Amino acid sequence: MKTIGRHVISELWGCDLTKLNDMNKIERIFVDAALRSGAEVREVAFHKFAPQGVSGVVIISESHLTIHSFPEHGYASIDVYTCGNLDPNVAANYIADALNAQTKETFEIPRGMGPVAVRRIQAM
Repeated sequence: MKTIGRHVISELWGCDLTKLNDMNKIERIFVDAALRSGAEVREVAFHKFAPQGVSGVVIISESHLTIHSFPEHGYASIDVYTCGNLDPNVAANYIADALNAQTKETFEIPRGMGPVAVRRIQAM
């Protein structure tokens, strides 16, 4: 099946609480994950919330990697979307390992498989 991209969504539970609240650590993990997958990093933007939590994005030529962390729950939601020949699972698995996730639920969605047939409904 031919697709334009692959989108991996991971639910990470039981993560290292200290790492989930360390913006610089998360940023480094995400940039490393992108590079390990063979992506070309374009821009990096992360934000530390008070009293806790980090959100961020690494923009890559091939799309993006994102995170929202919830240290109070030991939880992080991550997305890795790649186009072309890159495997987003390489980056997603690296992130899960780096955050010491005890449980990982991962879903992969093919993107860009073609137009969806839409039936127009006439108004009465």
